Amino acid sequence: MAAVYSLYIINKSGGLIYYKDYGSSGRMDTNDSLRVASLWHSMHAISQQLSPVSGCTGIELLQADTFDLHCFQSLTGTKFFVVCEPGTQQMESLLKFVYELYTDYVLKNPFYEMEMPIRCELFDINLAQAVQKDRVALLGR
Repeated sequence: MAAVYSLYIINKSGGLIYYKDYGSSGRMDTNDSLRVASLWHSMHAISQQLSPVSGCTGIELLQADTFDLHCFQSLTGTKFFVVCEPGTQQMESLLKFVYELYTDYVLKNPFYEMEMPIRCELFDINLAQAVQKDRVALLGR
């Protein structure tokens, strides 16, 4: 079974700009993935406002019985989150690496329009390699 179930990238206004499913069972359709992204964006924003800690940047980890959800927010407000097996380690470093890939292959692409869905083959290829490498590292432990 894969350690990473799915990866989402949400723009600063809450729109889903990238979704990739890595799980083999229980695949979501497009509408469900849009709902999950929208719900996460809303929960993240509300948690920033309701937090008793000043300077809170929102939810970084949501743990459930059947999955963990790890989130990384860039300084521009773009959110990267991954749904993975419970207890999976090193997801923060994976998300930061995905952000590096995003800056290298998406933002530097002269044909990419900001806040629009990501359609970049080099990003897809390198992201698949990063997730596969992460799976192999987890199996080796």
